[in-house]
Amino acid sequence: MSRDAALASIREPEEASESGRPRTTLAWHIAAVAAAVVAWWLVYRQLSPFSNWLTFDVIGLDEANRLGSAVAFFAYDAPKVLMLLGLVVFGVGILRSFFTPATTRRLLSGRRESVGNVMAAGLGIVTPFCSCSAVPLFIGFVTAGVPLGVTFSFLISAPMVNEIALVLLYGLFGWKVAALYLSTGLGIAIVAGWIMGRLKLERWVEPWVYETTVGEIQEDRPDWVTRIHMGLSAVREIVGKVWPYVLVGIAVGAAIHGYVPENFMASFMGRGAWWSVPLAVILGVPMYSNAAGIIPIVQALLEKGAALGTVLAFMMAVIALSFPEMVILRRVLTTKLIAVFMGVVGVGILMVGYIFNMVV
Repeated sequence: MSRDAALASIREPEEASESGRPRTTLAWHIAAVAAAVVAWWLVYRQLSPFSNWLTFDVIGLDEANRLGSAVAFFAYDAPKVLMLLGLVVFGVGILRSFFTPATTRRLLSGRRESVGNVMAAGLGIVTPFCSCSAVPLFIGFVTAGVPLGVTFSFLISAPMVNEIALVLLYGLFGWKVAALYLSTGLGIAIVAGWIMGRLKLERWVEPWVYETTVGEIQEDRPDWVTRIHMGLSAVREIVGKVWPYVLVGIAVGAAIHGYVPENFMASFMGRGAWWSVPLAVILGVPMYSNAAGIIPIVQALLEKGAALGTVLAFMMAVIALSFPEMVILRRVLTTKLIAVFMGVVGVGILMVGYIFNMVV
């Protein structure tokens, strides 16, 4: 559901209640959200004993058995990841009501490079973005006078520093790993955008982009009841689309957890193998997955001895350099510019992998 559709669906009951008692109030919505959060927390705390009870008592699998270990991993991580996903998508849905694409375009218009790169990378985290919106966002930024390097900082940050991945990493590994992911992703977006701005690559943008006229969109400022409904709409839309990918990712992670020997991944994804980071990036580019689906695989790889830097490089390559997104961007960028884009971002990801393998 789009933002305009969400607004329209909410206005109708509000207009119908103008002559009488309001059907919904802000206080009622806040109370309902608070009750839902409490219920969420109570259920979340019981996931570990529930998964053990289901796997070993109900199904009757042996805890020391590989199949039992894999099933217990899936029974615990599937509801855990989906619950975390629903909570963060709801919060981000509300946050995004403050940062629409048009608002972002206005904030970045006229910004000089360096300052603009930092702002664009930061806004990329909270602004609605998906592969299908890459082309209209790019056109809107360029025609609004946003420098090309600043635009690329946004295009890199928006998919790479994924708020879903950030919260899932925090929930599964703690704040240190989440902070590493956030800082390195922002660093790559800022530096890569600045470098591409210095290269003066405007001539490699498809000519028709500069001839396009984008009108200014008038946007209403929603109230808090509307924002809550927009958060719920985001949960229905996003979680409803990605849950199959999440379950597939958890199933792959469960198989790795149960059947791959301990420290097996250290042989080719460990910090001792110099070629592990470039291999991880090469393997990640053709993969098509979302952040929520790749995190359980990351968790299982780390448990089996893979190095943190190598795994981060793999995850960033999957999210930021996916082949489907490059195909979409080809509509507005020449092949040469896409190659430069992938090369600059790829070098940044390689550096992250090597640095973290050395220091962590």
